[in-house]
Amino acid sequence: MSQPATRTAPAELPLVVTSLVKGVVYRDQHPQVWRDLLALQAQARDFVATLGLEVVLDESEGYAYLRSRPEEDAESFVPRLVARRELPFDVSLLLALLRKRLAQFDSEGGETRLVLGRDEIVGLVRVFWPESSNEAKVRDRVEGTVRRVVELGFLRPVPDAPDTYEVRRILKAFVDAQWLADLDARLVEYAEHAEHAARTTGSSTADGEA
Repeated sequence: MSQPATRTAPAELPLVVTSLVKGVVYRDQHPQVWRDLLALQAQARDFVATLGLEVVLDESEGYAYLRSRPEEDAESFVPRLVARRELPFDVSLLLALLRKRLAQFDSEGGETRLVLGRDEIVGLVRVFWPESSNEAKVRDRVEGTVRRVVELGFLRPVPDAPDTYEVRRILKAFVDAQWLADLDARLVEYAEHAEHAARTTGSSTADGEA
C-alpha cells in the first residue's frame, strides 16, 4: 500500500518567517523576502499561528510584521512572544507628533516619503518641553529620543544625509485613525505633563538652593 505524499514547505518559507520574527519586512529594503512573502502568505500565516502570532501585511504601504493574536482568539494558551512596551514620555510624544505630521503630509499628496531634518524634529517637540536656555542640553535630549524611535523602527536615518530621517509608514499601523482623531486631546495631556515636569524641576531646584 503506497504512503500518502508528504507536503514539504517551500524552501523560501523559513527565510520569510525568520525575517518576520526579526522585525518589520519592508518592500523597499527587503525586495526578495517581500516577493516571497506575497507568494507564501497562506503558509506563513499558518506557520506563525502555531506560535500565537499573526501576520499583518499592508501591500499599499509596503510593510509586514508579526503581532500577537488576541488571547480570546487563541485555541490554547501560548506565551506572548511579542512583548508590549511601556514607552517613555518623550518617545510617546515624538511618535504622536510624527504620526500627525505624516497625516498632514499624506493629505498634501505628491511625495510618498516623509523626510525630516533634526531641526524639524526639534521644532515638533520643543513646545511640549520645559523651556531651557541650554541649547546643547535640548539637542542631547532630542538625539536620545530619536535614537530610541530609530531602534523601534519608526524612523530611519537617510543614507548620505546627516541628521536626516525618513518617517517609516508602519507608524500608521501602530497609531491608528481613531487614536489620531483623539490626538488633539492627547497633545493637551502632553503639554500638561511637560508643564508639571517643569514646575517639579523648578521646585526641586529651589529647594536645593535654599
